[in-house]
Amino acid sequence: MKHASLLAALLLGLAPLSAAHAGNPPSQDMPGQRILQRIDTNGDGAISKDEIMSARERIFKRLDRNGDGVIDEKEIETARQAIADRAAATEARLGTRWRRMDRNGDGKVTEEEFQASTPLFDLADRNGDGKLSADEIAAIRKIVAAHAN
Repeated sequence: MKHASLLAALLLGLAPLSAAHAGNPPSQDMPGQRILQRIDTNGDGAISKDEIMSARERIFKRLDRNGDGVIDEKEIETARQAIADRAAATEARLGTRWRRMDRNGDGKVTEEEFQASTPLFDLADRNGDGKLSADEIAAIRKIVAAHAN
């Protein structure tokens, strides 16, 4: 059911196609901020109808894989399969991360175990000073984005 609602949101232009396969989207300060940043091309902090129409055009072109000007059942099935594949990969990563956090192997992750696990922060903190600079954040974002594609 989740896949169907996501596909519907894509087709209605409410979510960018990349959101469909974002296993671990970056956290945002406000709900909707990520979509606003992607669609608000003029940077005025709002989404105009023209910006929605432009986003919908981009989504259509991504779904119309063969470029024939129509989205057929095969192209939708390809998109659905890509979403399902990403979801399965995300599910597997979540299980792996959970097992890594369970330091004592009791099948449960305590708050202490959860708080002690900061692999992405540790990877990003290249100079080991316990803080993330803007350069370190930019570098890790590039790595995560490249890995997501």
